[in-house]
Amino acid sequence: MYKEDNEKVRTAVLRAVDGISDEILNTKPSPEEWSPMQILDHLQLMESVVAGNVQRQLTKSESERARKKPIQLTVSRLIKVDAPKYVVPTNDFVSLEEMKKRLEASAALLDAVYKEASPEALEAKSLPHPVFGKVPLIQWFPFVGLHEKRHLKQLEKTLEKLHASPNK
Repeated sequence: MYKEDNEKVRTAVLRAVDGISDEILNTKPSPEEWSPMQILDHLQLMESVVAGNVQRQLTKSESERARKKPIQLTVSRLIKVDAPKYVVPTNDFVSLEEMKKRLEASAALLDAVYKEASPEALEAKSLPHPVFGKVPLIQWFPFVGLHEKRHLKQLEKTLEKLHASPNK
């Protein structure tokens, strides 16, 4: 099931920022890069958007069936994808405590959508993805974890640039 894999990645993400001050977490390594907090914000935005989109698609009578896609490629940072506007993080200062609440809420929302849906509907319906095209709804749940795994690498590199890695 998707949930255990997603939880492992989320634990690694939270471990990476544990013990780092809110000031450092809200610092960008350069003007064009996201701060560690913006990366976390992007993750909770993406998870919430995926949950909402899947939930809406499940209510539609018409939805195209799609073949499973190689979503595991999401982890590769060789393929650069610009974040759609609706998942671009805020520039606002956010505490880690507040962001943890947002991440918890987005994970709970995704899980609620999964539990409410029938496996048949998740297999029979799809949503478009900017890289993969139409992706079966059932694949959007593990996609969230793979997307987070991709950004965990970004988070670790960003923390290194800020010399804030707790592993140092």
